[in-house]
Amino acid sequence: MLANDSSIDTYPPGAGRRRHELWDDLRGVARPDSRFHLRFSAFIPDFEGSDEATRRLLEGLSIGLDAPTAGGHPPHVMVTPDNSLIGLRQQLIERGCSLVVPSYNLARGFRHIPPGLVAPALARYAAWLDGLEHFGREVTLSDLAALGRFDAVVTGSSAVALSGVRFGRGHGYFDLEWRLFAELGLVDERTPVATVVHDLQVLERPLMASPDDVPVDLIATPTRVLQVSRPPVRPRRVDWSLIDDDMVDAIPPLAELRRSLGLAPPEGNASPPPGASARDATSSRPPPTATPAFPYRPQPPGA
Repeated sequence: MLANDSSIDTYPPGAGRRRHELWDDLRGVARPDSRFHLRFSAFIPDFEGSDEATRRLLEGLSIGLDAPTAGGHPPHVMVTPDNSLIGLRQQLIERGCSLVVPSYNLARGFRHIPPGLVAPALARYAAWLDGLEHFGREVTLSDLAALGRFDAVVTGSSAVALSGVRFGRGHGYFDLEWRLFAELGLVDERTPVATVVHDLQVLERPLMASPDDVPVDLIATPTRVLQVSRPPVRPRRVDWSLIDDDMVDAIPPLAELRRSLGLAPPEGNASPPPGASARDATSSRPPPTATPAFPYRPQPPGA
């Protein structure tokens, strides 16, 4: 298990009790999961009104999801695999965006659905986890580096404060995903980060963010959109002091990053392939056909 979500560490005493109180409240509006029913420690649920919250989110994001970005390419968005974001993933597929979704607990890395891969009639199925496994192309960190920076990142939340501090299931996967992307230069302080929640999941007071938090910029609920004034700095590195061999074995992207940093020998002692070319800003991204070397020079831990 990963270290606890860093947002929990900044929450006042009684955070665990408050989390369970929120979960108790959610039972009245949450949609049960086919595997986990209402066991919220295992998943972030969809909820009544999520379609309206998704609509508000799409209107609130400033990246122009209905048209190419300033670089001329379809919007490139990472969305976590939470149940509350099924509708958003469907909308992004229908709109011809480039969509990246982590696998559950990062056990199989990341899936990419390029623009136009899925027929609109199948977008709802492709937005579910089983559909992502069927339609999505498995991509490595090197593949993601070749695809280029994310135009936006959207995550589910168990709860989120008015200051943008959020916490999820308590396992820290979103924090790890962010750090993996930051190591590759795919996200930084400028990247919009948003969350979709029920109004019950909004903590109506600010919480102070720690240096390890990834606060959101925008909170969308069924009734409102909240723009957040957040701290200007976000995490940029994986903290290898929190990573053990069992976690590396369980999470393929961690193993790939560790090899790229020279902290573990390459598989088969093979030389890395040639460097990846930059994304063509005037055309849609083609699906990766090879595993290029990271197009950045990683620094050792602690740099």
